[in-house]
Amino acid sequence: MKINLIIFDLDGTLVNTSVDIMNALNYAIAPYGLDQLNVARTISMVGEGVSTLISRLLGQSGAELKSEVLKRFLDYYSVHLNDFSFPYPGVRETLEVLGGYRKTVISNKRTDLSRRLLENLGLAGYFDFIWGSDSVPEKKPSPVPVLEMLKKVGCTFDEAVIVGDSNFDIEAGRAAGVRTVAVSYGFRDASFLKDADFIINSMTELPSMLEVFNAS
Repeated sequence: MKINLIIFDLDGTLVNTSVDIMNALNYAIAPYGLDQLNVARTISMVGEGVSTLISRLLGQSGAELKSEVLKRFLDYYSVHLNDFSFPYPGVRETLEVLGGYRKTVISNKRTDLSRRLLENLGLAGYFDFIWGSDSVPEKKPSPVPVLEMLKKVGCTFDEAVIVGDSNFDIEAGRAAGVRTVAVSYGFRDASFLKDADFIINSMTELPSMLEVFNAS
């Protein structure tokens, strides 16, 4: 069946947010004697939402600090959302040529931050809906956000594809029954992407990949 809906992940797929997330995390943990993060460590931990990320950083011994550290992160990140963040090469151009498709975002970043980031970068207008971790009761890799988005848009599972850079996107898509496209340039190593239906090396490859889906 012809693809009508493209669901995009945000961080690591549409926008490289690694430095701004790293800076916000380093600000958040600075008073507590934890080692500062570099970009490589930051992106290895991104994907399940900031609350989970901070829990992992603090460990069991620092669990009581979680709400304080989370507040510091959100206070800083909300002000410095796109100091160093930028769309990946080919993203804007590809969104331009996909005008015939419904397009949405499902991120594990909070909804208000996801929407503001895309607005600040001039990308929000390409999407019918922008959902974050607090838009529905569960986050990726649960299929719930994808299934709820299908209902919202009025698409069946075989009319949709999810595009993301991590195993969380692929797992959510497969569990929801939609086709999956992984991008190799994002935050996850290729070994995490092996279960995707297709892997692309640039967002500019997506239109021709959709033609393959539509012809099958």
